[in-house]
Parts: sequence; C-alpha cells; structure tokens
Amino acid sequence: MKSNLLMNFTVDKENNTVNVKREFNASLDNVWSAWTEAEILDQWWAPAPWKSVTKSMEFKEGGRRLYAMVGPENQEGWSFFEYTSISPKTNFKHTSTFCDSESNPVSNLGSSYWDVTFSEHGDLTIVDIAIKRNSLAELEKVIEMGFKDGFTTAMQGLDKLFEAQK
Repeated sequence: MKSNLLMNFTVDKENNTVNVKREFNASLDNVWSAWTEAEILDQWWAPAPWKSVTKSMEFKEGGRRLYAMVGPENQEGWSFFEYTSISPKTNFKHTSTFCDSESNPVSNLGSSYWDVTFSEHGDLTIVDIAIKRNSLAELEKVIEMGFKDGFTTAMQGLDKLFEAQK
C-alpha cells in the first residue's frame, strides 16, 4: 500500500472554508463509487471505531442521504446530505446538515456546503474538496468537534478498502 498519499488539509478563515486535497491509490471509477454509493460509503465514512449507517440515499440532484454515525456504545450522530449538483465522475456538490433520525436539523450547528471534485492522474485519483460554512464561528465549532482527525481517519479507512480490493 502506498503510504505517502497526498493529504492536504487547510483552513481558510477569511472564506470560512476547509480545503482537503486527497490522493487515492485507486481508479476514478472506484473512488467515485466509494463516494456515491451507500453500501460503500457505509464501509468508510465514519472514523473507526464508529460506523456509518445509511437510512436512505438517493444520489441525484435534489436527492438526499440520511445517515447516522454510530459509536461503539451505540451512540448516534445523525446528518443528511442534499445533493445540489452532479457531474458524473467529475464533481458533485451537497449540503451537509446535522439532524435527528427524522431529518430535523439541529439548528445551532448550521450546514456545510461541500464541493467535491475528482480527477485521475495515472494510477491515482485525486479528490479535491472545499467545505464552506456560513460563519467563522461555525467553522471553528466543527473543527473543535474534531473534524480534521475524524475525516483523516475516515480517509485512511477508504485507503484500506481500496487496498483490500486489489
């Protein structure tokens, strides 16, 4: 397994944005599927030892994914994505909102606006992500909640999934 895969994580406080650029040792087709199919998302989206459990998902413009991150003691943290734009195997955009199990938003946390771009470079695929928040306070709250470590751990889980497919 290639251990020096690119992982850039930067915070742009002026624009209330987190930027993540991540390289994967997998084909564009496999990486796209991992980000857009519930059965595969559930295998890596949550940082271990947590698990991702999708309740419903329609990957289409105007569609939604409702899922929980379930902890080792069955604690649940719910969120939903609303897909706003999809260009197959190139880019998709969605909002991400903390909610309860019935999709009722948790009002004090706001939403994140994700712009996820995919590109193939030889045997590698690069995923370039911009995650915007409405305010610096919201951005800092999400970072305080451990977003960087959690997302980094989830990316490592995706690496393991791709390695197991080889």
